[in-house]
Parts: sequence; structure tokens; C-alpha cells
Amino acid sequence: MKPLQGIRVLDLSRILAGPLCTMWMADLGAEVIKVEKPGVGDETRRWGPPFVAGESAYFLAVNRGKYGITLDLAAPEGRRILRLLIEKSDVVVHNFLPNTAEKLGVSYEAVRETNPRAVYLSILGFPPGPYREEPGFDALIQALGGLMAITGEEERPAKVGVAIVDVLTAWAGLCGVLGALLLRERTGQGMAVEATLIENSAAALVNVAQAFLLTHEEPKRLGTAHPQIVPYQAFPAADALLMIAVGTDAQFRGLCEVLGRPELAQDPRFSTNPARVQNREVLLPILTEVLRQKPRAHWITELKKAGVPAGPVNSLSDLFGDAGLVGRILMEVEHPTVGRYQTLICPVSLAWPGNTLPPPRLGEHTALVLQRLGIG
Repeated sequence: MKPLQGIRVLDLSRILAGPLCTMWMADLGAEVIKVEKPGVGDETRRWGPPFVAGESAYFLAVNRGKYGITLDLAAPEGRRILRLLIEKSDVVVHNFLPNTAEKLGVSYEAVRETNPRAVYLSILGFPPGPYREEPGFDALIQALGGLMAITGEEERPAKVGVAIVDVLTAWAGLCGVLGALLLRERTGQGMAVEATLIENSAAALVNVAQAFLLTHEEPKRLGTAHPQIVPYQAFPAADALLMIAVGTDAQFRGLCEVLGRPELAQDPRFSTNPARVQNREVLLPILTEVLRQKPRAHWITELKKAGVPAGPVNSLSDLFGDAGLVGRILMEVEHPTVGRYQTLICPVSLAWPGNTLPPPRLGEHTALVLQRLGIG
């Protein structure tokens, strides 16, 4: 039995954080009903290329396992059907701005009046305050929320290559809903759960934020390097990039032995991690010079033998071509127009098979869902 079996989720969200969160709910066993605007649908249906058989890769990535219906929430009949769907749902998810949710009749007060047992997840850009009604866009939040202050090279900020704040917010939303459902088992009452992009962006700063809060010193952008551990970054080998993650002084001694420079581990400038952090500008060029002399595969083999964490900087072709990994990170879905394709699994669903219901075509299940729920 899957943990969310018997739970019905009404998904009014669009784009990434909400749809990703509800897709994971489907993988955990929930029945997810995705509501879209007739003739328009989720914005990500048009985000591309690539498109395959008219379907965008973006939409396919985060909408597996759902039944898709269309409702015009601006029309009285659409709102009537929406209220009936809320009555029959355990979880309601949306990412409307608060004023829009109020106008559409999906504020928490309205949902609670219709269904006091409903767990209500709202995904927003900002918590209550001066920014509350501003929309949240991942790249802007990465800039505003501090991630760009520590990502990139020195004076060249960069955003993370995916909408990482949306992904983190999806996890937070899932965690909140699971906790609220557990509480409902004890109290019989639903509750409101809120996940905001800015709070998740700030929370993702973890140790870097804590260091700033204690010292008030602005962190530097270090590329692949770590602000508090050295050496912990990518290095160029003779043929490709190599990632080395030395977390202990013993591992550093092992690295020096493999590189044929054991004296470095005895040098007081490098013998402890705090000393290495302080003298990184001296140590790193020495390590780089040695590592450039042999191929990456050689270093990985020898470093692993010595108990030093090391690995390749993979391309996606490398990642998805790794037979030791691919069976744990991918699953297959059969789509009526796209055909059979591979997609990412929910990384917490390994104990249960992922939901293989393909992402819905726009309005595909409207009649089926309304008939099955007795709405008509």
C-alpha cells in the first residue's frame, strides 16, 4: 500500500513548484486531479523547445500521474464545479496570489467553509508583508534570496542551472502536506500550509548564512569550491574535470600520498583544514599542477583506493549513461502521442513504484473525473 493511497488532491497550481509537489504526491499514491484553463492550460505546455508530438518536455517533466480536467473558474458554472471538487478532495494546492485566490473563491477561508477537513497548500513568492502580492519567479528569487551572492565566479554571479528554488519549495510543500495529513488523523480537521519561494531560498543558504550571521562577513563566490573546506572543488585533470571532496585531514593525507607529495600534509600551512582554508591560494595551484599530469580516470581509481572522495564532473550523457545509476533515477511512461519515454522518478518513492499515468493532454479526463465523482 502506498502512503497516500485513498487521498485525493485537487491541483490548481501551474508551472513548476506546485505541479512538481503534486506529482510526487501521485507517486506516493494520491489521486491527483489537475485543473487547467480551457483552451490555454498550464503555461509550461508552451515552454520550449523541445516539443515531442506537440508536448513540451517541461510539462511532461512535472505532470505525470495526474488526471487532467479543464474548468473556467471565471464562470459561475466553473466555480460551482470547483466547490464540488473541493468538497470531495483531501488536499487543495494552488499558487495564485492571495487577491486572485480570494476572487476565485479558493482562499483558505472559502475552502475551509466548504470542506473543513481539507489540507490547503498555497505556494507563494513571499510571506505576509510588503512583498505579499508580488509574483515569485525563480531567477528573481535566486537573486533576491541570496543564492546568487554565493553562486558563480568571484564578480560574476550565476543562477543555478535549474529552477532550484521552485524545486526546494516543492519539497517543502510536500513535507507540510504530509505533516498536516498526519495531524488531521489525530484531530479530524484540515489546516492551511504555506510554502514561499523566498523562505526556501534563504533556508537553502544553511551554513553560509550561519557564518554570515555570526561574523557579518560577506561570503565570496568560489565556483565549485567550498567556503569552509579545502580542497573541495573541481580540478582539471589531463583530459577532463575531476571533483575532489576532501572532508577530513586524514583524507587530505591520502590525497597527498596519491599525488606523490606527502610533504604537503606535514606542512603547517596545510596540515589542518582551517590552515588549508586560510592558505587556499597557495595550496590549490600546487594540487592543480600535479593533477593536470594524468587522466581523470587514473586519479579517480587511485583516490578511491586511498579513501579520498573523488569523481567525474558528468555531462547529462554521462549521468544517464551510467548503468550503475540509471535504473535508480529513471522510469518509463507510455504516452498516447509521445510514445514510450524515460523520465525522472520521485526520489522518495523507491519503496513504491512511481505512478506511470502519463501527463494529461489538455482536458483529457474532464468527463471521466466529473462523472466518477458524481458531479456531472
